Amino acid sequence: MDNYFQTLFDVNVSDKIEKKNGLSYVSWSYAWAEIKKRFPDATYTVYENREGWNYHTDGRTCWVKTGMTVNGVEHIEMLPVMDFKNRSIPLESVTSMDVNKAIQRSLTKAAARHGLGLYVYAGEDLPECENQMPDNQEKIPPKSTTAMAQKVPQKAPLSEEMKFLSNELSFIAQEKKTSMESMKATFEVCRKVAVKQKLVPDKKVTEYTLDEIKAALEYMKKSMEGAA
Repeated sequence: MDNYFQTLFDVNVSDKIEKKNGLSYVSWSYAWAEIKKRFPDATYTVYENREGWNYHTDGRTCWVKTGMTVNGVEHIEMLPVMDFKNRSIPLESVTSMDVNKAIQRSLTKAAARHGLGLYVYAGEDLPECENQMPDNQEKIPPKSTTAMAQKVPQKAPLSEEMKFLSNELSFIAQEKKTSMESMKATFEVCRKVAVKQKLVPDKKVTEYTLDEIKAALEYMKKSMEGAA
């Protein structure tokens, strides 16, 4: 039977990612359209409280609760009603527009639980390797426009372990005909499972030894083949 999660996980949303106030997100309309194109029977629910309101409250702040059902599986997401600085809005200041925006954001995250755009929220501790320049090419900082301008700090060079990981993920991504972002997220999800099974240590990927990286990669490959 086809893995519906993998189908949605493999959708490349890179050109649809927007950034606001330091957070990355995919628009609700795009996420819903991509799911309905592949799974026309998909539905979503906005859960009301006992009074019939479309938000929930503890008397101080409030949050929304949504659910999305794809391929017969429902994932539920709860999200605080927040302001433009991503801080919870006091109950007495919440407007219907604030609630509506929270519902849309919550549904987008529920879609991510089904696989669509999941890597937007995962793999944050993985190194950004795709845009690294070759070792033999000198990086030239931009020229200063004023006498007081400071030099742009250079990124620390990748360790041999991280270069190995980047090369392996790039090779697998090409083999599976998927994006590097998708492959990084897959690696991170599998690595966390491997940590729980005590196959690899619980620490940042950048602190892994070469053998630990190989162990995590091996677990990911087995998981992708359905053998783990």
